[in-house]
Formats: sequence, C-alpha cells, structure tokens
Amino acid sequence: MIPSANPSKAKGTAWESTWTKYVQEHHNPAAHRNVQMGRLDIGDVAGYYLHAAELKAEKTITLSDYIAQANREAVNAGAPFGCAVVKRRMKGVADGYVVRDVATDVRLMNRMRDMEDALRAAAPAAYSLIDKQHREAA
Repeated sequence: MIPSANPSKAKGTAWESTWTKYVQEHHNPAAHRNVQMGRLDIGDVAGYYLHAAELKAEKTITLSDYIAQANREAVNAGAPFGCAVVKRRMKGVADGYVVRDVATDVRLMNRMRDMEDALRAAAPAAYSLIDKQHREAA
C-alpha cells in the first residue's frame, strides 16, 4: 500500500471506513460513506438513522466546530438531526463518542418519547417486546 501524502486525511478516512463498517454490522447494512460536496456537504456517512453524521479523528477535539458542521450538513442532507462522531484516541470504534448539542438532543428525545407513546398505544405487545429487547441489550 502506498503511504498517503496527507497522514491526517488518511487517518480520517480510516476512521470513516471503520465506523461505517461498525454501523453496517450493528445498525444499518445500507450505511455508506458519502462523496464530499464542499459547502453543500451532507455528512461523512449516510445511513445512521435520522442523522447526518460528521466523523472526526483528530488529536485536538473542538466540539463546537464539529456540532456546527454536523448541524449544517443535516440541513443540507434533509436529516432532522446532526451529530459528530469523534474517535477516542487509543480505543476501538465502540468506545468513540456520538455528540449532539443539547437542543438537538432534546428534539431527538422528544421524538423518541412521542414515537414510543404512539407505539405503546397502538400496539402494546409490540412495544413490550421491543422495550425488552433494548433493555437487555444495554
């Protein structure tokens, strides 16, 4: 393999590929890396349900910049939520961080609450089964 002329870019690409594979295995088999689109970028990875995901693997973490970028890209992608997925140094993909601002997180929690309430009312047995599965996974 030929070494990259830009080691930082290679590190970022490796993180995007590793995280995408993890999401494919544990969340959505159709997840994939997006083509970069400049100022109209739609996030680094598509297929993380309801989110534009902006991935970062940097030595110095600047959450405010990451969140601002993720939120812009969510608008561009037509996704309701943006998130930054930050690599944790010296750790595997499952130990990384998914970060949202508080306003985005509250909107997500409100949506989840409303959807759970609707499912519980419409299909109590299905709700109980899904709730049990997710509690056991924790």
